[in-house]
Amino acid sequence: MSIASALYVGSVVHRRLRPRKHDLRYRVFWLFLDIDTMQDTMRRSIVMSFNRFNLFSIREKDYGDRSGAPLRPQVEAAMREAGVTPDGGRIFLLTMPRVLGYGFNPLSIYFCYRRDETLAALLYEVSNTFGQRHSYVLPVETDDSVVRQSIGKCFYVSPFMDMDLSYSFRVRRPEDKVAVSIRCDDGEGAVLTASLIGERRPLGDLALLSAFVTHPFLTLKVTGGIHWEALLLWMKGIGLRKRPPPPARPLTTAQHSSS
Repeated sequence: MSIASALYVGSVVHRRLRPRKHDLRYRVFWLFLDIDTMQDTMRRSIVMSFNRFNLFSIREKDYGDRSGAPLRPQVEAAMREAGVTPDGGRIFLLTMPRVLGYGFNPLSIYFCYRRDETLAALLYEVSNTFGQRHSYVLPVETDDSVVRQSIGKCFYVSPFMDMDLSYSFRVRRPEDKVAVSIRCDDGEGAVLTASLIGERRPLGDLALLSAFVTHPFLTLKVTGGIHWEALLLWMKGIGLRKRPPPPARPLTTAQHSSS
């Protein structure tokens, strides 16, 4: 199918395996937006706006280096660092919008395509609740429908997770569904698995209003859920890990370390 902007409605699931079992599931939704045309897409909407307040909004300063500068040059620079030469293909952002002005995205993903619509790279933009951000960008080596990638962890996200971990990503190319799973491993095996899955819907005002009714105050719920689950983990006796300084570089690739 042709790649196009869309709404994906689904859920996020986390399953902690060690040292204590702990599961969570939250119903959420994401926007899948062409970063070059999202401003025009939102201009045609009553309930969605670009760089200004609305029921739903996207602000460029929430992404990339947070300067509010256009995203394409930033993403293409990251692709080059990963050894991928951009050819002007489309770049789509999978993210949760601000809802009534409030936004927080633990993970946003940039799907970087070539002009022939094959996938060239994936950029995972990770934010923690301490106001810090780090990105991992990895080339896509095959044209399979499911992309598999891995990289070492270098950015502090959860105070209940060690730093000496590796990430394994399994990403289904967004079509009728979007599906992303992440496995965190230490030297003994899997510590945690996290996944998101969503069903595609047209990106229109009626679908967005329906998503708001069924998933009210989405991003506020995400932030509240993070702190609630943290309390439950603490009550289960899982100790806090000291937060190290952020990586010296804002980007980690398969070819570059973060130091």
